[in-house]
Amino acid sequence: MVIPLLLAIIPGLAIAWFIYRVDKYEREKFWPLTFAFLTGMLLTLPLMEVQEWFFKMGLEKTHSVLPAVFFSFILVSGTEETLKFGALMLYTRKSSFFNEPLDGIVYAVMISMGFATLENIYYALEFGLPTTAVRAVTAVPAHAVFATMMGYYVGKSRFSPVRGKPNLLYGWLVPLIVHGIYDFFIIQEIYDALILFAVVTLSISLFFAFRLIQEGQEASPFKGKDKDNPRP
Repeated sequence: MVIPLLLAIIPGLAIAWFIYRVDKYEREKFWPLTFAFLTGMLLTLPLMEVQEWFFKMGLEKTHSVLPAVFFSFILVSGTEETLKFGALMLYTRKSSFFNEPLDGIVYAVMISMGFATLENIYYALEFGLPTTAVRAVTAVPAHAVFATMMGYYVGKSRFSPVRGKPNLLYGWLVPLIVHGIYDFFIIQEIYDALILFAVVTLSISLFFAFRLIQEGQEASPFKGKDKDNPRP
């Protein structure tokens, strides 16, 4: 059981460390990041209870389009991304430490990695090593990608010359839709080969996530101000 638990925990922590390192011009302090991670873990508990109830009913296994859409876009993606978006808004929007566009991505990913890590621990305890190993290279990176999209638009809504509600709406809807598409291809049992499109969706999303991170780095107001004393 030790190996599945380690495999459940390490990917989320590794991605959290990576996103901390890419915030190279004005890194966030330890405690706000830790609190964001723990907030994400707390979000997992009520969501897992609700989703477990539906799993026990077998509603995630469907050969029909509409139930698969409901389960993917409403029950899973809708609830998860809405709660994570709400947590990000409450935690960062009026905070003094949220002082550059990339911080939206940093804190969104921290919240999401807390969520994914506790979710992974549950799957490790319930299903063991094979499921945990698959999730380590699919579900956890996927949560990070969705969070990157969310954080990008939340950061843009605060620091872009074109501020306001449209970017906040994108910050909620874009990850929700992409997450829903990804889950739909995994959950549906209409045609087995469609699951390959989940891999395609994740791969394309990863590409755009890295582009959004680079854009956030370039938009940092702290870029070039500490050239003689770079961050470690």
